[in-house]
Amino acid sequence: MRIALDAMGGDLGPELLIDGALSAIDKRRDLEVVLLGPEDLLKEQIAQRAGSGNSTGRLSIVHAPQTVSMHESPVDAVRKKKDSTVMVGFDLVKNGQADAVVSAGNSGATMAAAVRKLGRLKGISRPGIASLFPTLKDPVMLMDIGANVDCRSQHLFQFAIMASSCSGLLLNIDRPRIGLLSIGEESGKGNTLVKKTHDMLKVSSLNFIGNVEGRDVYKGDVDVIVCDGFVGNISLKISEGLAEAAMEMLKVEIMKSLRAKIGYLFIRKAFAAFRKRVDYAEYGGAPLLGINGIGIICHGTSSSVAICNAIGEAANMFENRVNESITRSLQQYAVPV
Repeated sequence: MRIALDAMGGDLGPELLIDGALSAIDKRRDLEVVLLGPEDLLKEQIAQRAGSGNSTGRLSIVHAPQTVSMHESPVDAVRKKKDSTVMVGFDLVKNGQADAVVSAGNSGATMAAAVRKLGRLKGISRPGIASLFPTLKDPVMLMDIGANVDCRSQHLFQFAIMASSCSGLLLNIDRPRIGLLSIGEESGKGNTLVKKTHDMLKVSSLNFIGNVEGRDVYKGDVDVIVCDGFVGNISLKISEGLAEAAMEMLKVEIMKSLRAKIGYLFIRKAFAAFRKRVDYAEYGGAPLLGINGIGIICHGTSSSVAICNAIGEAANMFENRVNESITRSLQQYAVPV
């Protein structure tokens, strides 16, 4: 498998991204990574890592001189920057020279480039972005987390189909349980969009269990949670901020007394396990679902661990033929009229 990595995406420079790529190919012998970016710069970075036990032989470079900054308009970037890393990456997928694209760059531009180059899966009105969240049980997949801030009920219905197919394969779940994010468990709660979507899901043969409130997201009683991109993105950012704030608050409290510091020595392994459990890096990136190919969007501040896991996630999606499963599900679970 060949995964194309946007080596210039993200906020922390290409060094961490390349280290993540090296970790990924060290884990899997069937994997090659194509680095996208200025050729001379990337050659220099690879040369610095050669001879240190790294599998640089399975790294290659495709020259992409342009990058898209986080603040650029996705539409303008796709139209004007034909040689940007994301455009070149999805060109490789389109031409069969790569099996997926991973980027920690501008998420809007990555989505726009994917749709422009690869198009949508047949039957999909709007592609979306999914993300795995930790829970008290198994991870839950939330969709959409920001690609579509204004949606219609049929879009959310398709999100349910796509996320159910993806989570079912990646997490090995038979008939994933689907919940609809709302302000109350009762079917009559929520805005017009939620109520209409609830009615569509209820009469479908999907494994829909009803509405899910925000406080229930982390209980792990469902496998997929559906919402529009506006609500999903806010939920994602609040969750990430809360996890970081909780760790900092605990540090502050521990440092307040000698007794707390001593106690920490006995439970520090538990703290480390908790940090790992809530760390987004452990879950790789966010899959772009609904495009006619495979793309993974990562945080702009992704560590090498996050990039490594995102590349592995892309490989798993390719291996498990997620898009074929989504296409079959679209035919099976037709949008109710």
